[in-house]
Amino acid sequence: MRRILITNDDGIDAGGIHRLAEAAKEFGEVWVVAPAHQRSAASHSITLRDPIDVFPHDFPVEGVHAFSCSGTPGDCVRVGSLNIMPKKPHVVLSGINFGYNAATDIQYSATAGAAFEAAFQGYHAVALSENIDDDHEVTNAYLKDMLKEALKVKLDYGQIVNINFPGCPLSEFKGIRRDVTVSRSSFYKDRYKVVEHFEGGGLRLMVNGIYNEKCEEGTDFKAIVDNYISFGIVNNIG
Repeated sequence: MRRILITNDDGIDAGGIHRLAEAAKEFGEVWVVAPAHQRSAASHSITLRDPIDVFPHDFPVEGVHAFSCSGTPGDCVRVGSLNIMPKKPHVVLSGINFGYNAATDIQYSATAGAAFEAAFQGYHAVALSENIDDDHEVTNAYLKDMLKEALKVKLDYGQIVNINFPGCPLSEFKGIRRDVTVSRSSFYKDRYKVVEHFEGGGLRLMVNGIYNEKCEEGTDFKAIVDNYISFGIVNNIG
């Protein structure tokens, strides 16, 4: 039987990972090792100078072996596959992330970072993301189909399948765009606002990006903006 390890960056209690685990049960034996807390934008970071604590965790999907981890999503892949699971996984699924992982945001995404760690470890890796709002009609309708397709994709070393589900109602969904490239644009243009001034000239800043939908044709970003599922292969370094 296919062994599947699932992680995310929103934390083990996030709804997206519960829905992914439920869908993944159709494709094999499911293990979940996910962060105990929110770890978005942790990228591909791992823990080197602090211990990593792992505990069994109550999980709402029957038949799933679930553990919370004090480390990053990348740590979850490493300790999950090397220490928690009795045998290494065939597949690692990362998500379903609360917010798109497309365009330049992939560089910061710990959802993608966990999938890249899985690819480095030699596992078939898939990252999945959806709109930050609560409209998940397209995800729920097409999740299993996209998983089935992603598991058949031939990947080279360091590659992952990256899937983004648009946040539109199913009635406005236009289809699937495959073989999309990664956009060089981003959903938010960088900007910080000053929220406090300190003595001595110090500043306290908070990110305050400007929303953007300008992007290139044929890209993951454009697919999402146009209400398509974005389905593509992303290369990491190495």
